[in-house]
Amino acid sequence: MQHTTTSQTIGPYWHLLEDSSWQDLTRFGADGEVIHVTGHVLDGSGTPLADACVEIWQSSPPASQSFTGFGRSATDATGTFHFTTIKPQPVPGPGNASQAPHLALTIMARGLLFHLSTRLYFADDPANADDPILSLIESPERRATLLARQTAPGTWSLDIHLQGDAETVFLEI
Repeated sequence: MQHTTTSQTIGPYWHLLEDSSWQDLTRFGADGEVIHVTGHVLDGSGTPLADACVEIWQSSPPASQSFTGFGRSATDATGTFHFTTIKPQPVPGPGNASQAPHLALTIMARGLLFHLSTRLYFADDPANADDPILSLIESPERRATLLARQTAPGTWSLDIHLQGDAETVFLEI
């Protein structure tokens, strides 16, 4: 007899959401260009999700004692998430092609049996034109769902739409 384990939307680590220090990837004294990343998680009708979790991971700069490269943020009552991190640089990608600076995002929320994966790229970065992952998305409108806009000096914003007309492009990992 075979038994399967049910999926959990966030696993046993929900308590990490209560510690807002996980939103600050620079908290151990990381060096580099400090940026703030924010946005909203929205359902198909555009309603903010107040109980979602967004994780970021970045390979640039490399993880070290002063930079974890990983962060986790709960959304607030308006569906907003926040991170403080170091702006990434290009990194090698598939076929050793250069990938544009980006953050990997994981979204967990009620109603999702499995997490969703996507990326956040920085709008107007010239390296976006040759990024091997962005290049797979033929539609400019769909590609734009991965492009964070600078809303103030050092602050970048990207809204994540789980479904609907403005649905964010999600990646199969």
